[in-house]
Amino acid sequence: MPIRRRHLGLIAAPALLSVESRRAMAQDPRRVIRSVPIGDLRALDPIWTTTYLTRNHGYLVWDTLFAMDAQNRPQPQMVGEYGNSGDGKEWTFRLRDGLLWHDGTPVTAADCVASIRRWGVRDGMGRALMRVTESLEAPDARTIRLRLTRPVGFVLEALGKIDSNVPFMMPERLARTDPNTAITDPVGSGPFRFRRDQWVPGARVVYERFAEYVPRAEPPSQAAGGKVVKVDRIESLYTPDAATAANGLAAGEIDLLESPAPDLVPRLTRMRNVTVVSNDPLGYVLFLAMNHLQPPFDNLEARRALMGVIRQPDFMVATVGQDQPWRECGAPFGCAPSETPQFDTLGWPRLTDQQGRDAFRAAGYDGRPIVVMDPADNAVLHPGALLAAEALQRIGANVDLIAMDWSGLVQRRSSRNPPNQGGWNVFVTNATITGVQNPLLNVFVGNCESGWFGWPCDARVPQLNDSWTYETDPARRQEILKELERVHIANATNIPLGQYRSVVAHRSNMRGLLPGPALFYWNLEKL
Repeated sequence: MPIRRRHLGLIAAPALLSVESRRAMAQDPRRVIRSVPIGDLRALDPIWTTTYLTRNHGYLVWDTLFAMDAQNRPQPQMVGEYGNSGDGKEWTFRLRDGLLWHDGTPVTAADCVASIRRWGVRDGMGRALMRVTESLEAPDARTIRLRLTRPVGFVLEALGKIDSNVPFMMPERLARTDPNTAITDPVGSGPFRFRRDQWVPGARVVYERFAEYVPRAEPPSQAAGGKVVKVDRIESLYTPDAATAANGLAAGEIDLLESPAPDLVPRLTRMRNVTVVSNDPLGYVLFLAMNHLQPPFDNLEARRALMGVIRQPDFMVATVGQDQPWRECGAPFGCAPSETPQFDTLGWPRLTDQQGRDAFRAAGYDGRPIVVMDPADNAVLHPGALLAAEALQRIGANVDLIAMDWSGLVQRRSSRNPPNQGGWNVFVTNATITGVQNPLLNVFVGNCESGWFGWPCDARVPQLNDSWTYETDPARRQEILKELERVHIANATNIPLGQYRSVVAHRSNMRGLLPGPALFYWNLEKL
């Protein structure tokens, strides 16, 4: 059965450098960093969406109360002094001196209280913290007081969460926006200002150094420490054609590729004046999301039929190639280097293509088109979408493969409409291993009221999540985590496709890139 392929929302690659960009470079090219992002920035609100493109944008514009250092320990960021009561139920945080919003007004504790509350509606760890919050208030302009109904061990880890959704602090007037409505006015207090007047969707996003930002005195360490900005301007140039981006890097018109195409990495590695480096110490997981609300994947046996014919090595080689590190892993919360892939212990179905075809038909598949969303401008996720379409075809599905840009996929994945009315059936995406290691961090396996796109619902998942969250015995916690993973596999919340290490590529005259699960632009300089 042939795969039907359609193209929606793809745009031609823009000229790499605008007249304005060349004028800025002519003044002092060392003070401008030109990068190619992982997609076209359309959503400006990092609380409203989990997409990493918007998370990276968030780290430029906003700041956090706490931040994770290179050892993933929470360190104060916007906070100066802090402490908690002897019983661990009351926390007090005092903002440090010199914090200003980009519009020149001072950051206040009331801003931060409103920001925490909004984030606490959208984020899994935030919701867990809000469930045990008795009161959250600002007794004065610089003091935040958090009173809990019971002591919990993740307060600082929550406020310093490094991955989506990051608890960025916003002005109160923005933070009072309905959490399910995206803000469109990105005023922050972070090291860079968003230049709305120079934003060209589908082409360019510009950030300028915020001259009034006061960095901490400590050395930078992942997302923590001093955010010292060493350039005047960041230009993020959306370039969907991977070869054009690579050629721009080779010619010196581009300084950094946030996500170079895997098949071009060997070529980039051989280029003079180009450095290719793994930026995230832990790496990524790839997974396939299925729409649990719409046929055929509203049926558990249909989801399990597709899971049973998935071959992770095919996805990993297509995603990163033979030379980059990858490994099989069947665990929804990721596999440590010393762990086995865990397929059998977690109850993965193992099916031949014919068995998968029989199971899919027995689940009631009626031949309707199955919409696979393909982010054709995303060199990392595009191969996985093609392989997902092939896997569906192997079990007898009538596949409608729709090519679109990544930002278009991010918008469409929120639709609960039938696939032929703007909805969808499956798509492939990724997440940092940092961000999926436990039920509080992993937003992608939320179920029922907290269900991520795909909206799975198994009542056992929220119950086990709560049990894990408030369990104090480490051994019992590990038992609950494994039980949770077995439930996720049994219900096919999503389909893990393997773990891999990603790379960034930059000009060799660039120094100061900080390793981490996100792209941080402070500390970067061009020699």
